[in-house]
Amino acid sequence: MEYLHTMVRVSNLDQSLDFFCNKFGLVEVRRMENEKGRYTLVFLAAPDDVEKSKTSRAPLLELTYNWDEHEYSGGRNFGHLAYRVDDIYETCRKLMDAGVTINRPPRDGNMAFIKTPDNISIELLQRGEPKPPQEPWASMPNTGTW
Repeated sequence: MEYLHTMVRVSNLDQSLDFFCNKFGLVEVRRMENEKGRYTLVFLAAPDDVEKSKTSRAPLLELTYNWDEHEYSGGRNFGHLAYRVDDIYETCRKLMDAGVTINRPPRDGNMAFIKTPDNISIELLQRGEPKPPQEPWASMPNTGTW
């Protein structure tokens, strides 16, 4: 068995690509347009997985944009995506600077949660051992749900 990808439906492809690529840092590796089915599939890889995606089936995120449907609810019902990051504090600072709300700050130096424009939770986990708690994260409250 081999893990291939996670699919999430998005209501605005441009807004979602801005979030996932420009703010979160994923890389588009493949795109498929299906006029008959009236949908677009965009496959994204974490930067460390881009090369693997060319020669094998690296884990990917598939954004599904249905051209005629733009309202999805219950993003929380999906669960969440999870990504390991090299520096959780740096990642969260970069996301905040880009206007992304940190719903569950990395108070423990190990885990944080953010949400996509379609309300899908993303868990960020520190690579290796947790970082020592530091401000402003240690005393930052949760915002919304995660």
